[in-house]
Amino acid sequence: MMGSDEQAIREVHSTWIDAVNAGDLAYLLASITDDVVLLNPGGEPLGREGFIGKFSGAHEDLKIHCTSEMEEVVVVGEVAYTRSRDTVTVTPRAGGETARHAGYRLTVYRKQPDGRWLLARDAHTLVPVEG
Repeated sequence: MMGSDEQAIREVHSTWIDAVNAGDLAYLLASITDDVVLLNPGGEPLGREGFIGKFSGAHEDLKIHCTSEMEEVVVVGEVAYTRSRDTVTVTPRAGGETARHAGYRLTVYRKQPDGRWLLARDAHTLVPVEG
């Protein structure tokens, strides 16, 4: 049986993926903590401002489609983490080859005083794949 916090986190995760696909930066910014840290393979960690620039630039140049399969949700008090298997396809808006990336994602959420769960830390292992 799934607890209400676990269900809430699953819903936040699913809505996050939908917002990524829609390019909804306003929703994404409302879903992260002020001190968010995003780890990306081969790059420096991103905070809130870095995320804004990277996400906006990517959506200007690329059509992005992400799918995510939740594999684990663990809630411990006011902190939770999830592990998912993600696939992202990116297609240049100007035309060109579609690239596909796949791998795993580990996300840490913190429960806010108002009961919302916000993304606080995120790390992924997505790498290019053929096919």
